[in-house]
Amino acid sequence: MAKKKIGLPPLDWLRVFEAAGRLGGFSAAAREFGLTQAAVSQRIGNLEAWLGRTLFVREARGVSLTVEGESYLPLVQDSLQALERNTEDLFGKSPRELRVAGLSSNIHALVVPALARFQEVRPKVRVMTDSVARRSSLDEERTWLQIRYGRGAWPGRDAALIAREVLVPMAAPSVDWGAPLIDLRGERPAWRDWARKTDYGELPPSQISFDSMEHAISAARQGMGVVLGSVPLANADLQVGRLRKLDLPELQTKDGYWLTWPEERAKSKKQRALITDFLQALQG
Repeated sequence: MAKKKIGLPPLDWLRVFEAAGRLGGFSAAAREFGLTQAAVSQRIGNLEAWLGRTLFVREARGVSLTVEGESYLPLVQDSLQALERNTEDLFGKSPRELRVAGLSSNIHALVVPALARFQEVRPKVRVMTDSVARRSSLDEERTWLQIRYGRGAWPGRDAALIAREVLVPMAAPSVDWGAPLIDLRGERPAWRDWARKTDYGELPPSQISFDSMEHAISAARQGMGVVLGSVPLANADLQVGRLRKLDLPELQTKDGYWLTWPEERAKSKKQRALITDFLQALQG
């Protein structure tokens, strides 16, 4: 190996090395940059000569990183990402689009009421929503900014709390306690949990059961009974009087509604500022 040079290697060589290390081969890196495999091999050979170190082991079945290559790769990746972020912050345009995914009920109850507030501070940003049918679908959703329900811990994702889940007996204005209960199946506490934790006595009968809080709240809004409803999801109905809280104990939970995103997607100042403005609008 030739004697190493002093200073920073050409950026083109570093980008090709990063791609080859990340993708696990010269051919894959060549496809990413639209180069020939020979051109990739030449650039990496030049980088190795510059550094005076071998970064890849060449074998008949392909290439693999040496120990020094494995040590150098994350350093190069972090440096390239920092350069990209800082370039975007200095010279890039402000984001013009915000796309968020979530359950239909969460989009309806949390995002729609926040749009006017968000557009006051970001009038040039176009908001797009993507509804998913099941919470498990969010793991497969390509839209990276998401609203999720839970306790705020998802591997590889940052999360900021929009609102804690609070459950309260609520009903239409004409319905009082003693009316049939609207039952809700799922991970949220149900009426029996509420009765146990609030030391309440015998409960009225339950004649309807839903697996969706959105549907249960809708049934209560139509006067079909009393629901142990989510305050964040029923907030719009409570504000205009379509539903009212009964004079009964509320139930605090450990869950909540969160705005979440992959850790690597909010590293630029402009992207973080956009997320912050959207979060503040959601929080009201």
